[in-house]
Amino acid sequence: MRLRHKPWAEDKLKEYPQYVITDANDLKGHWQTRFAQNQALHIEVGSGKGQFTIEMAKAHPHINYIAVEIQTSVIVSILDRQLEAQLPNLQILHADGRHLSQYFADGEVDLVYLNFSDPWPKTRHAKRRLTSPDFLSQYEAILVPNGQLHFKTDNQGLFEYSLASLSNYGLILNQVWLDLHHSDYVGNIETEYEHKFAAKGHRIYRLEATFDQQRLIALRQTAN
Repeated sequence: MRLRHKPWAEDKLKEYPQYVITDANDLKGHWQTRFAQNQALHIEVGSGKGQFTIEMAKAHPHINYIAVEIQTSVIVSILDRQLEAQLPNLQILHADGRHLSQYFADGEVDLVYLNFSDPWPKTRHAKRRLTSPDFLSQYEAILVPNGQLHFKTDNQGLFEYSLASLSNYGLILNQVWLDLHHSDYVGNIETEYEHKFAAKGHRIYRLEATFDQQRLIALRQTAN
């Protein structure tokens, strides 16, 4: 999708430092200071226009959320929604999701959401997929022991790749949905893309996985 350039967007982000962080270097290990309460921290990598994170923050006030998005012309939509909602448990990080370990300390995050990420369908681009081993190693580092990864997509190829990638890395697949919208799953909050694709009849895939530390350590000891 081609994004419409918004030359005013960067200036608008700078007007609301209470909600938008453009330089997270000083916050690594101290993210809880950005919130009204010290509580579990969940992040969405590649938040788009923010519908998912905003609605999750509304539905779960006992959890702190960070929307991570690199596209300036998109992230202003999250800001607009936050200005309307004024949620004390939501922050917006304007940053590249490829460098999460630069922004978050080891064990600082409880759960990572990946929703409708770019599938990068060509084999030579596999390392760019957000469920590739390089990304998984970053999630493992910033997550608490036994932290979780939740993933949704409408792309069957990406989902199949992700199932294999997570399993090979050593994650435990807790639950897998091959047709989320026709399952008994309760409490699903849709993203913008999810709503659009589901309306077209696309099947929505979802999984929940755990970075089980004992299992990961055992697998690495066996490999060595």
